[in-house]
Amino acid sequence: MKCLIASAALALAAGALVSPAGANAFRPQLEALMAKEVQPWLADAVLIDAIKAANDRHAALTTAEIEALDQQWRHEAEAGSGPLLDKVLGSDLSAYLSERKAEMDGTVSELFVMDNRGLTVGLSDVTSDYWQGDEDKWQKTFQAGPGAVFVDEVGFDDSAESFLSQISKTIVDPVTGDAIGAITVGVNVELF
Repeated sequence: MKCLIASAALALAAGALVSPAGANAFRPQLEALMAKEVQPWLADAVLIDAIKAANDRHAALTTAEIEALDQQWRHEAEAGSGPLLDKVLGSDLSAYLSERKAEMDGTVSELFVMDNRGLTVGLSDVTSDYWQGDEDKWQKTFQAGPGAVFVDEVGFDDSAESFLSQISKTIVDPVTGDAIGAITVGVNVELF
């Protein structure tokens, strides 16, 4: 009975977090967080250099190779370790993103950066997949070009036991202004 009551309460709360049209009611707060807290460090050399290196490293990958890397990642994420997962988690960019997340006092649940193919370059927490190129977070940012921002719907995250939303943004080369990758920020909207 307690589970049924808790489920009903969660469903009611979820309904209050999105508008009738399905738009994210927290869009203004999410965009402000991106502009004030995240944007200032998107031109940091550790981030830009890591994305450019990944773009060079992944330039010749075929679709089949990308899919194989994604499957490898999924298996390694499930196992908790493996060469691909450990390499990305052990990178300077992942350490940088973990530090930025820690500075957000629990508001941010995850940060991850993607290259120009949609492959994960660095992250604060393990993602379920390596290739984000088939998802809106990459397609509606990197593919849309510089300045693009995508705000996803609010959803209940079982592992975090809270309502989360993601905001994603194209990352540009600070010298040329060209799109080179994208970032996704997972946000606990209950803290707004």
